[in-house]
Amino acid sequence: MNSSRKFRIRWGFLVFFIPVFLWLFLLIVLPHLELLRMSFLGTDYYGESGVTLGNYGAFFTEPIYWLTFVRTALFSILVTVIVLIIALPVAFYVTKVAGLKVQGFLMVMLLMPFWVSELIRVYGWMILLRESGVINHFLTRLGILQQPIEMLYNDITMIMGLVYTTMLFMVVPIIGVMESLDDSLIEAAHDLGAKKLTIWRKIIIPWTMPGIMSGSVIVFMLVLGSYLTPKLMGGKNSLWFTEQIYNQMIIYFNWNQGAAFGFLLLLLSSLIIMTALKLTKQEFSKVIK
Repeated sequence: MNSSRKFRIRWGFLVFFIPVFLWLFLLIVLPHLELLRMSFLGTDYYGESGVTLGNYGAFFTEPIYWLTFVRTALFSILVTVIVLIIALPVAFYVTKVAGLKVQGFLMVMLLMPFWVSELIRVYGWMILLRESGVINHFLTRLGILQQPIEMLYNDITMIMGLVYTTMLFMVVPIIGVMESLDDSLIEAAHDLGAKKLTIWRKIIIPWTMPGIMSGSVIVFMLVLGSYLTPKLMGGKNSLWFTEQIYNQMIIYFNWNQGAAFGFLLLLLSSLIIMTALKLTKQEFSKVIK
């Protein structure tokens, strides 16, 4: 009886495990292994053939490549910080101030923009901000502007678009952790005369640090690997490292170089994340839960 039950359990496990394993292996692991192999193959572009590190060396020898990565990483960190500053009070209001009925409504309002694709959301911002867009129309009608101005295709607009497209991925992890914070701790600190800033610094932020780091890792990786928003809202002058990868693979047909840049992006971004976890004294296993 027990042996037949164990046999059925194993078959049930295999039924669910095999499709997941095939999906991960065929669509994620196998393509990445092939790209990794290609990244070590020489191309005529550098006059090399066979196994070589030239594709990786080009990243360090050509200033345009590593400077673009540094710029992308710095802007990604900036966007992550801005998103965190906005998400903390939003999460606090949803979990500790709003009533139960209002909480559901607020969560739906947070989720609604993400019911459509990122491309549609970016085009919505472009309709609002372009020279013939809605905002320019009202500003000129009200006399605030003498003539329409171009609000698109600059770093500020690009940052605003990246903040908008990644906000949910910071708010949700923080809400998940902040809900477990006992309200009596905040009330006791307030009754003892602690200021709001002290309560945030001593109680709320330390308690929600796993959610903060989880959201920060997600937002940072999403922004670092973003392509549509920097391309459409930043314009031609917006240098983003994912665009370098796209150019190598699609425009120059140099898949070996593009694969090397892709793995460098993965490696360097992982080093940045690990450094941030060390500085905040957070364990990776707790952050990914």
